[in-house]
Amino acid sequence: MSALPSFAEIRDAAARIAPHAVVTPVLRSDRIDTLVGAPIVFKCENLQRGGAFKFRGATNAVWSLTDEEAVNGVVTHSSGNHGNALAMAARTRGIPAHVVVPDGAVKAKVDAILAAGATVHRCAPTTAAREAAAAEVQAATGATLVHPYADARVMAGQGTLVPELFRQAPGLDTVLFPVGGGGLASGCSIAAHGSDPGIALFGAEPEGADDTARSLESGRRVGPFVADTICDGLRTLVGEPNFHALRDHGVTVLRVSDAEAVEAMKLLWSELRIVVEVSSATVLAAALRYPERFAGRRIGAVLTGGNVDLDALPW
Repeated sequence: MSALPSFAEIRDAAARIAPHAVVTPVLRSDRIDTLVGAPIVFKCENLQRGGAFKFRGATNAVWSLTDEEAVNGVVTHSSGNHGNALAMAARTRGIPAHVVVPDGAVKAKVDAILAAGATVHRCAPTTAAREAAAAEVQAATGATLVHPYADARVMAGQGTLVPELFRQAPGLDTVLFPVGGGGLASGCSIAAHGSDPGIALFGAEPEGADDTARSLESGRRVGPFVADTICDGLRTLVGEPNFHALRDHGVTVLRVSDAEAVEAMKLLWSELRIVVEVSSATVLAAALRYPERFAGRRIGAVLTGGNVDLDALPW
C-alpha cells in the first residue's frame, strides 16, 4: 500500500473489517435541518465499537498484518480513541497492544484503553514526545507501529464509513467531517470521490487548532503548534500524507469556536438524544456558522465519537 489508500483498498478494507465493525446508524432532525437551512444527516460513529470511528482503521490495520508481523503485536500513540480502538482490534486477533498516552488525556479514554487489555506507556503531551516514546516501545518489543492517522491502512479503514453512509442516505452531495490528524478526513475524501467525483467535501476544525485550515490556505503544511481548544480529539497537527490528500481532493476546512462546538453538542443531545464528544460536534457547529456554504446542499455529517466523561462535561 502506498502513502495514501486507493478507493479499491477502501473497498477491500470494508470486507476485511465487516466481521468486527458495526454498521452505525444515520440520524436526522427536522429542527436541525431548519436551523442549518439544508437537510443534514448524521453518521453516528459514536455508536461504533469502542465509541468512535477509530475502530474501523485500527481493525483494518491489525487484520492487514501477516502472521509473522502480528505475533509481536502493535504499538501506537494516542490521546484516547485510537489507542482504545487498536487495543480492541488487537484483542480480536489475540495479539499484544502497546499504547503511548500523553499526560493530560481524558481519564475515561485512558481507562477504556486499559480495560481493552493494552499496556499503557505515559509521555509528555507533545507530538515529538509521543513519537519518540512509540519508537522506543517499538524497538523494545518488535511491535508494528500503527500510526493514528498517517497510516494508509488506518485511512482505508476510516474511509469505509462513507460507502455505508451513501447506501443509508442516497442522494447526498456533501460530506462534512472533523479534522485533527486527518486520517478520517483523508479516508472519507478518497472514498467520497471514488464514489462520485462531484461530491463537495468540508472539514470542521476548532479555531484553537486550525493548522489544517492554515495549511490549505498557504498551500503547504504548517509546522508544529500549541493547540488551544477543548476539542481534545482535534489537537493534533495534520499529517503530511493527510494534508496532501485533503489538498488534492479540494477539501474546504471551516473554523468554529469552542463555544459553538459546545452548543452544537447540546443541540445534538436535545434533538437526537445522543451524547457525542465536543470534537464531533464541530461538524454541526460548522453547518450552523456557515449556512451560506451549505444552502441547497444535501449533507452527510460524521459524528466521530462519543467517549465523554459525564463528570466533566464542557458546560
